Amino acid sequence: MSTGVYQSPMEVAVYQLHNFSISFFSSLLGGDVVSVKLDNSASGASVVAIDNKIEQAMDLVKNHLMYAVREEVEVLKEQIKELLEKNSQLERENSLLKTLASPEQLEKFQSRLPAEVLCPEEQSPGAAAPAQHSGGSAV
Repeated sequence: MSTGVYQSPMEVAVYQLHNFSISFFSSLLGGDVVSVKLDNSASGASVVAIDNKIEQAMDLVKNHLMYAVREEVEVLKEQIKELLEKNSQLERENSLLKTLASPEQLEKFQSRLPAEVLCPEEQSPGAAAPAQHSGGSAV
């Protein structure tokens, strides 16, 4: 790179920053490297052109990131939907098993559970109490 045509360190820095920015964003997005030549007679216009190129590159990065985030949000929404469906199914299954179990089986099962599981209403106020069911053996 020849920096002899630039009279001030600022012009050299702007040129180097431009080349780095455009090269970085182009390689990030897989595009072609855009080269802008600066000359002393139009350094003000060149700075504006550089700013415009940097802004365009930043817009490309922003658009790419927004697209990626939207895709990820859709994937997560689908996972949430699947998990809610599975949770609902497991709650129905649990309720059915509780209704079919004998009081002795329930007592034996509950004696094996930790205290946090047995008394969830203490941890989250307003939680519904477990449904009571009539005795009878499913066996």
